[in-house]
Order: sequence, then C-alpha cells, then structure tokens
Amino acid sequence: MASRAQPISAVQRAGAAIAALVLLAVLGPLAAVLWRAESLTGLGPADIAAIRFTIWQAFLSAAFSIVLAIPVARALARRSFPGRAALIALMGAPFILPVIVAVLGLITIFGRRGVLNEGLAALGLSGLEIYGLHGVVLAHVFFNLPLAVRLFLQGWLAIPAERFRLAATLGFTPRDIARHMERPMLRQVAPGAFLVIFLICTTSFAVALILGGGPRATTVELAIYQAFRYEFDLGRAAMLGLVQVGICVVAGLLVLRVAVPAAMGTGLDRPMERFDRQTTLQRAGDWLAITLAAVFLLMPLLAVLLRGVGGILTLPGSVWVAAERSVLLSLATAALAVALALPMALLIARGRARGLLETIGALSIAVSPLVIGTGLFLILRPYVNPASSALPVTGLVNALAALPFLLRALVPAIEAAEAGYGPLADSLGLSGGQRLRHVLLPRIRRPLGFGAGLAAAMSMGDLGVITLFAAPQAGTLPLEMFRLMGAYRTDDAEAAALVLLVLSLLLFWIFDRGGRANAAT
Repeated sequence: MASRAQPISAVQRAGAAIAALVLLAVLGPLAAVLWRAESLTGLGPADIAAIRFTIWQAFLSAAFSIVLAIPVARALARRSFPGRAALIALMGAPFILPVIVAVLGLITIFGRRGVLNEGLAALGLSGLEIYGLHGVVLAHVFFNLPLAVRLFLQGWLAIPAERFRLAATLGFTPRDIARHMERPMLRQVAPGAFLVIFLICTTSFAVALILGGGPRATTVELAIYQAFRYEFDLGRAAMLGLVQVGICVVAGLLVLRVAVPAAMGTGLDRPMERFDRQTTLQRAGDWLAITLAAVFLLMPLLAVLLRGVGGILTLPGSVWVAAERSVLLSLATAALAVALALPMALLIARGRARGLLETIGALSIAVSPLVIGTGLFLILRPYVNPASSALPVTGLVNALAALPFLLRALVPAIEAAEAGYGPLADSLGLSGGQRLRHVLLPRIRRPLGFGAGLAAAMSMGDLGVITLFAAPQAGTLPLEMFRLMGAYRTDDAEAAALVLLVLSLLLFWIFDRGGRANAAT
C-alpha cells in the first residue's frame, strides 16, 4: 500500500504548503467580494430556478459523457490501427477548444439552419432543437466526452500487461476479463471522472449564455454574471457563488463515498497486448464506437477549419502579437500548474488528509472564475494597476483551473507506482528527490504530460479573467478574437479562431507526446 511507504518529509511539507496557498488563492477573492458586498442578498425565484437547472444539466452532462466514453475508450484500448495516436489527440480537441469557437462549430452542424437539420428537412423529418436544456447538454458532452475518454483510456492502459497474459493462460473470455479486470478499473476511475465533469458543467458560462435559450435555462454562473454585469449586486453574486461552492462540495463528498482504491497491482511496464479472442460482433462494435465518436467530435472542428482557412493570410498584425503572448502565457501556466499539482498529488497518494486535499484541489473549479476575477480586482486595485498584472493573474487563475485535472490524472498513477515499487524503494533507502526521479517520474510521465498539455491548451483558449484586467492593446488571442467579433470583422475573427485552434492543439500535442515518448499508447 502507498500509505505504508516511508514518508518523504520535504514532499509532505511542500504539498501541505501548496494546498494552503491554493485554498487562500481560491477563497481569498471570494472573501474580498463578501467584504465589499457588506451583506448577502436573498435568493429570488429566478435564482432558485437557476440552481435547479444547474444541478440537473450538470448531472445529465456528466452521466452522458461517462456512459458514452466507456465503449469508446475500451475500443481504443484494444484496437491498434494507423493514425490511432493522431485520432486520440484530435478527439481531445473539443475540450481544449475555446468555448465560443466550439459553440459556433456546434451551431453550424446542429443549429436550426445547420447541416444536420438541413439534411433532416430534405428527408421530410423534423429538425433538432439546440437551444435550451438539449443544447446545453449536447455542448457539454461535446466538450467533456474527450476528457472522459482519455481518463478511462489511461485506466485501461494502467492494467498491467501481465494480467492479460495470465487471463489468456486461464482461458478468460471477454466477459471474464470485463468482470475481473475492466469493471474494477471502472469503479476506480468513473467516480472521479464524473465529479470533474460535473464540476466543469456546474461552472458553465458561455455555453449557457449562447445555448441556454432564456431564463428557463440559466445556470448559476450566468446568474452571477448578470449580477455583476447588469446590476453590480455584489451581495447577490456572493450568495450565488457560495451556493455554487456548496453544490460542488456536496457532489465531491457523495462521489468520494463511492470511490474505491486501486487494485490492479503492478507489472513490468510492458506494452499492453490483448490475447482474448473477440467475436466479429465485438470488433464491429469497437469500430462503430470509434467512428461515431470521431464524427461527432470532429465535424464541428471541420466547420471551424472551413470557415477560417481563407482569412489567415490577411490577419492584422495585432492577432499574431496576441498569439505570441498567449503561447508564452500558456507555457508559464503549464509550468505553474505542474508545480502546484505534483507535490499535492504526492501527498494525496500517501493518504495524508486525502479527502481534505482533494476537496481543496476541486475548489478551484467550484468557485466561479468570475467571482475569483472580481475579487482579485478588488484586492489589487488599491496597490497596483490591474492592467499591469493582467497576464500574471490570468496565468494564476488558469493554473488553478487546471489543477483538478492534473490531480485526477496524477494521483492514481502515483498510487500504482508506490504500491508496486514503494517497498523496493524503501529497502534501497530511496527517498526525496531520488525516489521521485527513479521510481515515480518514469511511471507518471504519461499522465504528467497529458495534464501539462491540458493546462497549456486550456490557458491558450481561456476568455475569462483577462477580460477584467487587460489593457486594450495587451490582450491574449481569445480576447483579440472577441474584439474582432465585436467590431463585426467576422472573417478576421473566424481566421483568428482557426489560429487559436491550431496553437491549442499543437501545445497539447507537444506536452502529451513528450509524456508518451517510448511508451505504448
């Protein structure tokens, strides 16, 4: 067990200190908003309706994402074909795609005048409605299905290859493998994946703003935006922010009750090879799952490509300057996110205050980014010009937003490495940096690369805090694209969206590929 390994004092101290800093960075701005508000405002009927809608759409979105991701991840885990790695990387694009760009792509395909509805109309069938609850859930599944697939795929790849060799020796059928190997892994991975996606959907803003369809489909995040933007009612915004935190904390506690520890054991780091004989129907089912997922996820991206490719050569110079600024910010965000996540993950994996630390890590997406941004503005305004701190503050908030994803990817890998190699490392006297270098890093490089790439890509496409701080000529690429859209320069905005997509994918691919080098994926 990982908890029986000898303690690494420096790592424990670093993890505890970082957890305290994360807690301060998340709750400090919320406290600043509460202090400035002086008193909390009661919730009205519209706010209660927003809370109900938020919980319902987040539950449906997370449930659909998890259920649909399982067959896709299983198919990718047991099928090898040319271009598989590229397909996996491309399928991750929706999650790292800027929300407003992705929503425009979804409208192009699924909107009232989209490709799908035009095809249905040509067949004499009624069209699909993308606005309201259906559209919000569709968009959230589009964004989060790739994340769920990658988390489950890592779970399948974490099953030691020796287990499959032993299963083949014992004559296990696919049903036996599912019962004794795959379902226990799913019990371990699914609760955490559900929680992360639920939290993401709980704090949804742009999706509800564009696809919500009116007051009946308003999320808590959108209600907070309305309280800040149109009413400047800090009391109501703070109350809604506290409600949002409460929803996320309750969801986290419920998920932790059903989570189970890792029980896959360890192996010799051999590439996974399946020996079980599978029927033609199972192979056809795998290919069908891969094809349908690829079509669903890649068609909106293709729409973005076709809309933007014609205007790249005529983009103004400000777009390229903003792109360079965004790339540098993303690299710094990825480095900061890893520096925050790795010590916390090491401490969590050793069983020290696990529930408390995981809750602290999840708070960074439980608290509204709008509340954090406004709180930081209130804190910094008496001392510095907020515009001068726009990029550092944006990098910090983006790193905090990426922290739960890195923890979710790193903790199971560290637990597996400690369970398998911790006793040997103890007998050799390995501790501190030596233990991290020789025992852990070689076995967590894949989830570490994935998490760093995710942090960089998410920062690349973020359009949140930067809008509160940035000077007119010092914005990031998403903000520059937003400004082009506001100036009705549609062609330039669509071309900038394509540049943003390519850079986000490239950053993610570089980090993810670095983590998967010399490893079978």
